Formats: sequence, C-alpha cells, structure tokens
Amino acid sequence: MTQAAMRPQELNPAKLATLYCRQFELCKIKRGETVAVISDLGTRREYVAAAFAAAEHCGADIYEMCVNFVPGWTKVGVPTIGQVKGTLEALKAADVIVIFHVPLFSAWLKEVRAAGVRVLMIIDAPDDLEMLMSPPGLKEAVLHAHQRLAKAREVRVVSDAGTDLHYRCGEYPVMSQYGFAEERGRFDHWGAGHVHTFPNEGSANGKVVFQPGDIVILPYCRYVQDEVRLEIRDGFITKVDGGLDAKLMKEWLDDNKAGPDDHDPYAVSHLGWGMNPQARWYGIALHGDAPERSRAAARVFPGNFLFSTGPNTEGGGKRRTRGHYDVPMRDCTVILDNEVIIERGRIVDEKMRVARVAR
Repeated sequence: MTQAAMRPQELNPAKLATLYCRQFELCKIKRGETVAVISDLGTRREYVAAAFAAAEHCGADIYEMCVNFVPGWTKVGVPTIGQVKGTLEALKAADVIVIFHVPLFSAWLKEVRAAGVRVLMIIDAPDDLEMLMSPPGLKEAVLHAHQRLAKAREVRVVSDAGTDLHYRCGEYPVMSQYGFAEERGRFDHWGAGHVHTFPNEGSANGKVVFQPGDIVILPYCRYVQDEVRLEIRDGFITKVDGGLDAKLMKEWLDDNKAGPDDHDPYAVSHLGWGMNPQARWYGIALHGDAPERSRAAARVFPGNFLFSTGPNTEGGGKRRTRGHYDVPMRDCTVILDNEVIIERGRIVDEKMRVARVAR
C-alpha cells in the first residue's frame, strides 16, 4: 500500500453533523418536510446519523430505507428501489431523498423526480464533503454554462495530444449539477459542479486521445499511464489503440456486451466539463486511488472535459448498457459554435470561473 493510500481522514467526525446542517440548508430543507434516507449495506453509519441530526436541526421529519444491496460505480443503472412492494410509493411521497449510492440511469429516479421530489446524492469521503461543498458563485457559473450548452448546436473538442472530436447537440437535454438540490424535482450531487449532455444520435465523429494524467474514474480509479487512441464514427467508438490502458478499456466494454452484436458499450455517452474550483486534478496522487476520494473531485475540477461511453437513458435515450466508461481529460480546448470556452484546460469564459474558498 502506498503512503498516499494510508493518509488518515483529516475531518473531525464530530463536524459531520454541522456539515450536513449546512448542506441541508443549501437544499432548503425546512420544518414539516419529510426526508427519506436511502442507505445500503455499505453505507457509512455516521452519514446516516449526521443526516438525522441535520434534519432535526431543520425541523424536518426523517426516516431511513436500507436496501439489501451494495451498489457501486460498476453497477450503474442497476435498480435498488421498486422490487420491494411499497418502496417506490413511499419515496414519491417524500419531499427530499438523501441517497448514499448512485441512482443514475435508473427508472425509479425519473419517477420520483417527476413527482417533484428533490434528490441529493452523497457518495464522497468526509474530507471531500467539506472541501467540495458548493462555494459562492458556483451555482451561477454552472447555470450560465448550462444555458450556453443548451443553445449550442455544434461542439468541437481538440487537444495537442491529438483529440479532434466534433458532435451536434440539442436532441437531448443539458444536465447540470452545482452541489445541492433545492428545487422541486432536482437531482444533485454534494461536491459536484459540472454540465453535460448527450450528443445527437450518430453525430459524434473524429478522434479522442487519452494522455498520461487523464483519469479513468469509472469503472477504475487511476491515472492514464499510456496513450489511448480512439476512432469515433457516427456516434460509436470503432477502434481502440494503445497499451495497458487501451486493453483495460476494451476488456471492460467487451465484458459488458449483451451479445456479440451489441455495440452499446462503445457508444459515445455524456460529454461535458467541470467548474468546481474546490476540486483538484492531483487528488489521486495526494490521497491514493480509493474511489470514495475521487467520485466528485475527479469529475468536476475546473476545465476538464469529461468523455464517456455507454448508456444514455438518463437523458431520455434507449441505451441501458452497463458498459460505462468515464474519463475526465486535461488540456482540452472546447469550442461551442465556433467560440472557445475552454482553452487547453483553462476556462476562458469569465462567467464560468469561480473563486476558490480556503477550507
């Protein structure tokens, strides 16, 4: 085990309840509301206790629903709610759901949000919950980016490493997260700060090159060690070249095929960029490769371009594959309708830039 992997938790556990109170206030949880906590067999019990204390502080009623499952990033889209009679109905009657695992790409999440329930996902380590809590201005920056991406019809991404990807958008909605769920039907992730959308079907073409220092954050948690070269035609990856990292990618995507003719794991999925100034690219080098330390931070550090493959049901598409791959890339230039918003990994649109807060 490396020294970085052995770093102790720095947050005093007694501060968790205070942190949760601040987060619940951002989510506008108030007296008379019902908060449903969804835990699982792997949930930190101190997180449940902190949620209960924060709800009491806000005057809200709260209860816990524990599922008989240990979800994870490698099981994205596997439903944890609905099989047990009455669970979905109970959650649709709540005002707020606090969930301690990933509900994305699941049908039940859409149902509760359609019923107006606010959903807050908490899946990061205590130190990161404190560091990444949404700073002043992040919501406004994310909403500005959301509006810009929603208006864009052509996106091009290039890099000195050889990436030259272009795609059209508008077929699927833009999704954005700024770290708290305060509006009716909103889903958000404590520690987030990014936007993304799915490219129009069949519109993604070009080349994507992962370079050393880019991050494979799903299904693995590691820096890219050697160059990976992807060729993309009509929305699908048609060729993967490289060394170990290319082999790891191909093995994972191939193993998640439903059959020999299933190409869905190789489809281009959500694409976007990060803006949370509290996040740092070097987190894995500093803290080790435990996924809990990088779930938000690796995805939202400012100026990264997040490339992914696989499902698109979260945006209303039909691909439900578990062959999902997330790679936050450094040093990319992102161009919306011929206007540069990120240049070589640096955000140039001033309205997307947020000052870092010392914590």
